[in-house]
Amino acid sequence: MDLICYLHPGWEPLIRPAEASREWMTATPESFAYRCLPLNIANAHGWEILSPCAFDARWGGGPGTDQIDIRLAPGTKPEVAPVSLFGQGIITFHIAGLFRTPPGWNLWVGGSPNRPKEWLYPLTGIIETDWAPYTFTMNWKFTRRYRSVHFDAGEPICFVFPIQRGYLDEITPQFVPMEADPELMRQFQQWSRSRDEFQARMAREAPQAGSDKWQKGYYRGVNASGQTLITDHQTKLRLAPFSRNAVAPPRPESPAVTQSLTANLPSLARSVDAARRDDLALAKRDWLLDVLRRHRELLPMETRIERRVNLSREEFLERYYAANRPVILVGEMAEWPALSTWTPNYLREAVGAPLIEYQGDRTTSERFEMYKEPHRREMPFDQFIERITSAEGNDSYLTAYNSARNAEALSVLHRDLGFLDKFLARDASTPHGMMWVGPAGTVTSLHHDLTNNFIAQLVGRKHLKIVPAADTDKVYNHHHVFSEIADLEDPGLDQSRFPLLADAHICDVTLNPGEIIFMPIGWWHQVRSLDFSVTITYTNFLWSNDYYKTYPAG
Repeated sequence: MDLICYLHPGWEPLIRPAEASREWMTATPESFAYRCLPLNIANAHGWEILSPCAFDARWGGGPGTDQIDIRLAPGTKPEVAPVSLFGQGIITFHIAGLFRTPPGWNLWVGGSPNRPKEWLYPLTGIIETDWAPYTFTMNWKFTRRYRSVHFDAGEPICFVFPIQRGYLDEITPQFVPMEADPELMRQFQQWSRSRDEFQARMAREAPQAGSDKWQKGYYRGVNASGQTLITDHQTKLRLAPFSRNAVAPPRPESPAVTQSLTANLPSLARSVDAARRDDLALAKRDWLLDVLRRHRELLPMETRIERRVNLSREEFLERYYAANRPVILVGEMAEWPALSTWTPNYLREAVGAPLIEYQGDRTTSERFEMYKEPHRREMPFDQFIERITSAEGNDSYLTAYNSARNAEALSVLHRDLGFLDKFLARDASTPHGMMWVGPAGTVTSLHHDLTNNFIAQLVGRKHLKIVPAADTDKVYNHHHVFSEIADLEDPGLDQSRFPLLADAHICDVTLNPGEIIFMPIGWWHQVRSLDFSVTITYTNFLWSNDYYKTYPAG
């Protein structure tokens, strides 16, 4: 696995594999702190970025950027210095490197573990470095006003290591009585007795050597009986340094340290200006979205979703598709046999037992939509129908995400469908759409799509909560097309975490069998099945619908 630090011309960051040693640990009697293996591993669990210069800083106590006084060592170029960028008693280091991790991996960024700094605290961030074309800053916050702090040249200012994205969402924390695992209980009790006996012996007898003052079971990776339980126990980390094709950077103790980044600050200053311009552009975007929303609310009819019968192609295009406005079409599928024949028994007998793919065990993860891959499951279709008709809930759902895998097995059902030629093109890769089959209680989390969609309801009812695209800033988009709010109907939803949500216009719709809702691109929606449900989604419109190709990933 590669961890890459891209260097712009002139950038020369000082980065080293983190050291396990700490001054305070060395200063403990007989350096006993190093006997704690978890401390040693944490200390060396990444790479340290070092300060390119020596400086002193003092916080005046106020919130403004002018409240921090930074004084550089003589001869230091201002370009390499930390700055007061955000106020609030925070000093900021611009990191001269653009880090890139493999797909699905973030970068943990913070202060060096177990390296305290008096009066100053390192702030921690998790950064998606597998896609972001941006550098990051390292920030430290004063904990006391009117106090001065000092950094030496070459002193660690930042600590980084890769972590895999999404794995925390898949973890199921549990409290389990220890009696449930008798062998674990036995080992624990054996260790507890040996611990008590060891401490009693230390109180009675002076150890002959310093190393005899502590038990070494964890350090050696063995249990109280001396048995090795794992094969990859670590007592030391040996991280590789960042390699260079050119000349290696000067060592931190070299006089060249204060000179090493002299060429980079013009570009860093430009990056600060660019960040400010980005913030202004985002503020203008949010202002424009708010204006558009308020204009829409001038006409009450614009804030509700209409149901229309016999809507013409021309009016659909002009009033809804091109206007990015949803509408519910009624009667367009009235002649389709599926509306009257698609009972669970009919579907089971028509399709039979071919293997199909579905999303399973969804209740084990709050982010089952964001991380779909781990939920892929397979089962004969007739058994799948038996499963979803015997129990309600969100655990098993055949979705559009599984459509490619299921195309052949479900093709026998196309005979019961018609075509929406008024709005859709037949010469598409999926002219019969993408099918969703599930029990009452299935949920599709709050999200928006990258295409205009028809959601056609054939069997059962679905309840949708819909938020206009203009209210994007109020639903806390935090990853790709998903909201940080997984479920708007969650009774435990903490409104204080999402204060803007109170101003979002949320429309509730029940989609009945035979109805189609046009969901415009960018409109947020979550969907809950009220009954055993079969739905088909279509994206093969007669008009442009390939906007996803230019979507900025991330």
